[in-house]
Amino acid sequence: MDGMLRVRRSQGALSGALLVLLGAWGALIPFAGPYFHFAYTPTPDRAWAVTAGRMWLEVLPGVVTLLSGGLMIISRLRALVLLSALLAALAGTWFAVGSLVAARWATLPAAGKPAGTGIARLLLEELGFFTGVGVVIVFVAALGAGRLTVLGARAETDTWDDLAEPQSEPRVLEPAGVGRSIARIVPVPVFRGRQRGADNGN
Repeated sequence: MDGMLRVRRSQGALSGALLVLLGAWGALIPFAGPYFHFAYTPTPDRAWAVTAGRMWLEVLPGVVTLLSGGLMIISRLRALVLLSALLAALAGTWFAVGSLVAARWATLPAAGKPAGTGIARLLLEELGFFTGVGVVIVFVAALGAGRLTVLGARAETDTWDDLAEPQSEPRVLEPAGVGRSIARIVPVPVFRGRQRGADNGN
């Protein structure tokens, strides 16, 4: 049972490290991107400008992804690691669809428009800020959660195998040696008393 509740830190380390990097990218690229003319309006040329759109649509899911990846690295509780993977998947989903929801929901701040003009630049900014980052985060989180689930089922099978009855090894009868004596069975008459009485009567 303890094997079902706990995992080795190395099992979620790779997925957690990737999620930390993706979360850091998603949270920092809107502020550092303007240095390379890689940004979204309304402030494409102002680095480190805090806007409501950046905070809700990029910083928030990026921080959630980063913290979830950190928990997957350091935690040994299987339930906590799976919960962290689920939170990272939700954050990645918000990365992918948050800008679309905000464009049609008046109460949410808009993400703005890509600063690029060419088709390739527009696609690169869309993938690098929202859709692409979100899809990769969801994939990595699902991969980590699936691996932990498979290992959990395998650990449960191993636990039941440990509780099974040990199989006895077949015993091989050794042939009697030259020096060994073989027990002899001497028959004992059952009706010895009666036989003697009959003999005396005769």
